[in-house]
Amino acid sequence: MAAGLGVPTVAAGTTSRLFFLDIRGGRVMSVNPDGSNLQVLVDGKKEAPDGIAVDVGKGHIYWSNMGRANDDDGSVFRTDLDGGNFVTLVAKGGTFTAKQMKLDEKHGKMYWSDREGMRIQRANLDGSNIETLVVTGKGDADRADAANWCVGLAVDVDGGKVYWTQKGSDNAFRGTIRRANLEIPKGQTAENRTDIEILFDALPEPIDLDLDVKNGHLYWTDRGDAPRGNTVNRAPMKMPAGADARTRNDIQVLLGGLDEAIGVALDVPGNRLYVTDLGGNLVSAKLDGSDKKVLGTKLGSLTGIAFANVPVSSVRPPTTQQQQQ
Repeated sequence: MAAGLGVPTVAAGTTSRLFFLDIRGGRVMSVNPDGSNLQVLVDGKKEAPDGIAVDVGKGHIYWSNMGRANDDDGSVFRTDLDGGNFVTLVAKGGTFTAKQMKLDEKHGKMYWSDREGMRIQRANLDGSNIETLVVTGKGDADRADAANWCVGLAVDVDGGKVYWTQKGSDNAFRGTIRRANLEIPKGQTAENRTDIEILFDALPEPIDLDLDVKNGHLYWTDRGDAPRGNTVNRAPMKMPAGADARTRNDIQVLLGGLDEAIGVALDVPGNRLYVTDLGGNLVSAKLDGSDKKVLGTKLGSLTGIAFANVPVSSVRPPTTQQQQQ
């Protein structure tokens, strides 16, 4: 079957895997896209892991940590694809509350959103040269307003854009999805840059993002309980001419009924999306939301998720017990 009709084209010697996080157990886990061969790669890292990204070329898993609520103690860790060789890249306090993260392997950068820090940040893949690209608020008064909190993040490297969510309070309908250039305009700063666009406004509570650049689609989870809440949504990346960010009518609700929706990851060639929620569910569907499948339940309190085609040699074979199930 051709790629795009449900079966991805995977290079010889590689296999598709999902990598995701359990915030309650402090775990990094991996599983086949059909839910089989579940493996715990890292356990007991109780720094509140939230965002995850995979660099297949260098053989690394990166993940961000929120730290303790209201403390300025966010961090970023890294291991090999099999969970070995643990490294701290951004020490506690190098960021406030690190959330979703993405990689730019082309330029050797990692990006993440900083919730209570109210900013978008990036650094070299070794954690050096931390930069702040966007500032949405400063000080305790601004921090108390969840409309300033940066949560989800996606990067269009070739298009030169970074996308992020500002979620707002629970079910407040103050959530936004925004976009800016990857580089701050000359003569401007992260605090006063004028190239920020609001693509969507008045959303219930948008969380994580992913991009289908090939087809021009933006996907996101929404954790709210109101209409469009606890859902996976998509819409064009390009703002329609004359459209209003508060009243756009081109949003498609693809999946509903999730239990505190958080992570979303795409396999565009394989025509699948993958979603995690705090209720411990791992869910898959086609990119249009059809063919929904529950791949796992009661897996913890799940946050970030990433899809990658990795070397077969990096994946441990199923245990005898798994093979018998």
